[in-house]
Amino acid sequence: MAAKAPLLLRDSEIENDIRAMASPVLRAAGLEPGNMGIYLIGDSQLNSFVAGGQAIFINTGLILRAETPNQLIGVIAHETGHITGGHVLRTKEAMRNASIESIIAMVVAAAASVVGRSGAPMLGASGVAERSFLLFSTAQEATADHAALNFLDRSCQSARGLLKFFEILQTSELLSGDRQDAWVRTHPLTQQRVQYMRDHVAQARCSNAPDPPGSAELLQRVKGKLHAFLDEPSKTLAAYPESDRSPLARYARAIAYYRTPKLDRALPEIDGLIRDFPNDPYYRELKGQMLFENGRVRDAIRPYEDAVKLAPAAALLRVSLSQVYIESGEPALNKRAIAYLNDASRSEGRDSQVWRLLAIAYGRDNQLGMAALSLAEEALANGKKKDAINSPIAPSKRWPRTPRLISAPRTSTTRRSISTSDPAAAAFPTGAQNAV
Repeated sequence: MAAKAPLLLRDSEIENDIRAMASPVLRAAGLEPGNMGIYLIGDSQLNSFVAGGQAIFINTGLILRAETPNQLIGVIAHETGHITGGHVLRTKEAMRNASIESIIAMVVAAAASVVGRSGAPMLGASGVAERSFLLFSTAQEATADHAALNFLDRSCQSARGLLKFFEILQTSELLSGDRQDAWVRTHPLTQQRVQYMRDHVAQARCSNAPDPPGSAELLQRVKGKLHAFLDEPSKTLAAYPESDRSPLARYARAIAYYRTPKLDRALPEIDGLIRDFPNDPYYRELKGQMLFENGRVRDAIRPYEDAVKLAPAAALLRVSLSQVYIESGEPALNKRAIAYLNDASRSEGRDSQVWRLLAIAYGRDNQLGMAALSLAEEALANGKKKDAINSPIAPSKRWPRTPRLISAPRTSTTRRSISTSDPAAAAFPTGAQNAV
């Protein structure tokens, strides 16, 4: 059976929440949290990796398996150790400027090639570089461990979470081939590494430090939102019955009703949350998404605009609002979309969807030269340099005047590389479902 293409899941709220939890560790490493890309991969396996400079990719399976923020923070500390150690850049310099989709595709292919033991490699000779890119040496792993412990100590956070994660993976390492968790196959785990971690926990001054204030609530909300989008709506509604009036339960029910779809049930839930928590941008984002996906484009503008006002630094929110502006068909709003997308491209320039929307907006504004340039940028973001050089065609000739923007704006959670025949295809709202 052919392997499924990897899923890139974009969610402004979840990415920002994880970045907030990891900020003390990132600062201890001398990195600016705002410059660190956090990307979610829709995969149930326990795995994470770094690539392309300051970018950490985390499987949803790892996030959902984390019992405490400390466990997730410990894994991020380890991956940060790979970044500060320059391991990825030394093994594959070309990944620095690779697109998000190209990175994910390469990592998935490389992971398949290092199944080892009972699994035969899935890449031929041409895959040697990819395997080298993904497979860290034992020495690099030890260096990343040491760095992670240093970052945790300097931010006075416990290493118990990372130790717990190692112990979980140690069980997986006893399995063979594709039964192992991907992290074990690409991050060689030894008994010496686990013992080194135990010895450190036994003597470190912050080993009993509690989770940072508010981090447990952030992780709970992240996991609740992921479950609400990934699980069947009926399962979510059973987990969060109407009798549960907690904000998380109301949020999860709003998502479940929206996915059912029962807009008459979803809107009252989200409106109640907006009323009770008027400064939360993500409730307004979800309302805008609900309305947009149900054809109420004009009604979706206000909640998206409010979300952007509340979270002006969230580039993905501006991208989503821009898509709604474009779909409104109003020239003045289309010009706003161009401004927002150009601004968002500064931090999301690797994402081809930004350039695709810019090309459409420029085409509708009759700026054909800028539209062609945006098409070239889209091709570069997709790793298609030849197309970027040889494709000066304006988007008005490439797409119909009302392009088929698949079901949803870029926000809340966007998925890619899933066909509608996949039973999980309705789990996340979709932006452009480009094959990786």
